[in-house]
Amino acid sequence: MNFFNPDAPLLCHKPNVLALPDSPGLWRCHWQVGSITLVSTFYTPLDQVCLIWGAISIGIFTTAQFSPISWSSQAVWWSILTLMATLGMVVLTPPWLRKDGLGWVVDSWSFLMLLGVALTDLSIFLGWGEVLMRLCPLWLGLVALGYLGTGLGMRSRTLIITGLVHLVAIGTLPYVGAMQFLATGIIMGGSSILLAVFQWDSFGTCGG
Repeated sequence: MNFFNPDAPLLCHKPNVLALPDSPGLWRCHWQVGSITLVSTFYTPLDQVCLIWGAISIGIFTTAQFSPISWSSQAVWWSILTLMATLGMVVLTPPWLRKDGLGWVVDSWSFLMLLGVALTDLSIFLGWGEVLMRLCPLWLGLVALGYLGTGLGMRSRTLIITGLVHLVAIGTLPYVGAMQFLATGIIMGGSSILLAVFQWDSFGTCGG
């Protein structure tokens, strides 16, 4: 038996939302005008986690790139938001994930996010220049570790490739010049939202 499912596409469109049975925590989104369907999709609790982190990532790094707000003020507000998002991730985690022995996936993501917040805040408030100048590679690296671990746990090629994209992005940061924070936000946030919009391969029930 293969570790990964070679027959499953890396990404695919979600099935018809109207044909889905009721499921706890499922968000249905079906907008129709007459006979024309504008949007018809759904978001599982895992999708909702991806949407939350995607929006937060884009918001935080875009603000860091363009906002005149001081770094110390941003650190306080973004730390609070990240802690709230981490708590939301734990709450939204479906029970089957831990029953299938994958609770460590959520725990590892929580650890990585809290580690990132701690290092970011310390670099700002204690003047750790070496860390402060490498916040973008730091976060890309932490998120890459999260995706690689999750991909192995859920047997997903898509998640592993996503992790590798984040690692490759670290090497491309010097080529975007002063736009490193914006580029980091787009990569982190865009990847997370993409995973929420589409279904991805997995041997586990998370792919169904």
